[in-house]
Amino acid sequence: MSTATASQTAPVHPVINRPNTTTVGFIVWLASELMFFAALFAMYFTIRSVVPELWAEETKVLDVPYALVNTTILVLSSVTCQLGVFKAERFAPRRTGGLFAIGKWGMVEWYFLSFVLGAIFVAGQVYEYANLVSEGIALNSNAYGSVFYLTTGFHGLHVIGGLIAFLLVIGRAYGAKRFGHREATFAICVSYYWHFVDVVWVGLFSVIYLLK
Repeated sequence: MSTATASQTAPVHPVINRPNTTTVGFIVWLASELMFFAALFAMYFTIRSVVPELWAEETKVLDVPYALVNTTILVLSSVTCQLGVFKAERFAPRRTGGLFAIGKWGMVEWYFLSFVLGAIFVAGQVYEYANLVSEGIALNSNAYGSVFYLTTGFHGLHVIGGLIAFLLVIGRAYGAKRFGHREATFAICVSYYWHFVDVVWVGLFSVIYLLK
């Protein structure tokens, strides 16, 4: 006579995938930055509605083709940044081939290229400021000058902040003994910020240079 032994198995509990707290906190902070730039846009449109004749006169000085080229450079930096994100997600911080073997670049190389493009954008903006000042449009010249420099200037400061963040990511990649989840998360959060800055500039460019 054979007896069957019933085996007891522990109940299977569902796995709870909680969002990364660092990423969530970073996105919440970006939401506050979005409100800040929304206030700048509101200021721009409000003052423009009060003195439209001033806008009609001052915007003639703007060099739209030059600003378009500068904008294209910044947008391209967002593309290279995302290519770096793909490498960070695969835990590939540095290149595995020659410097000119772009297909074997790691996150560091793509982020460094994004840094260079962002720095070119900032330098181009400084050059544009110098030309506008020579044309008589300064921060304290009139309402248009104040609004123009406040909106584009605050954005430029955010771009500089992004450039510093790129250097921190690159330095952390070289300093870490092993490029792991924390380093990749930090790199991805910086990409969120950079994409945000780029999208804001596209909006500013459209409003300031195209809707003159």
